Amino acid sequence: MRRAFLAVLALAAALITAAAPAQAQNRFWLVNASGITIQEAYVSPSRLSNWGPDILGATVLPAGQQVWVTPNFGDCMLDVRVRYANGAEDTRMGVNACSLSRIVFGGAGASIGGGAGATISPAPAVVGNPSFVFVNRSGATIRELYVSLSSDRNWGPDRLGPNVLGPGQSVHIGLPAGGVCTVDMRVVYMNGAAAERRSVHTCNINAFGWR
Repeated sequence: MRRAFLAVLALAAALITAAAPAQAQNRFWLVNASGITIQEAYVSPSRLSNWGPDILGATVLPAGQQVWVTPNFGDCMLDVRVRYANGAEDTRMGVNACSLSRIVFGGAGASIGGGAGATISPAPAVVGNPSFVFVNRSGATIRELYVSLSSDRNWGPDRLGPNVLGPGQSVHIGLPAGGVCTVDMRVVYMNGAAAERRSVHTCNINAFGWR
């Protein structure tokens, strides 16, 4: 009788373990879409009150680049702070890193706490991820920007919304991953002139300079 009872308990425990959802991961891309080099970056849990170490260490994060961040703790709710080369600072407070893949500074992407820090490492292989940072190198202000997968039948919404993109400025372009690596781009300048680029391969680049 006792053995049968223990067997039932073991089976119940196994079923509960099998039904338990996989633990969410708080790893993410830290994307610099600001147009200015990031010299320091800090990542910490929102429940703490100190920032911890600079995760970039002796390196920097140039404009248009990104790094893969692995926090040294399991919290999903994070605070992220960066300091630019010109001394300015920016923060993202209470970000749920378990529900996203990128935290973007500058552009139109996705304030003090934390403390356990994080590490940066080579990014894991990502198959068919066409997202990138669009950099305006045309010398003229762009008032409308449309970017869509080449497989789409329409341009979709203006990526700038009510904003404009001046010369040298950048914006992160988020696109669905999964297979299609070529995108079409269309810009409209302040004077109404328009220009397009078709079938640009973006899965293997971090930034695209529009000229």
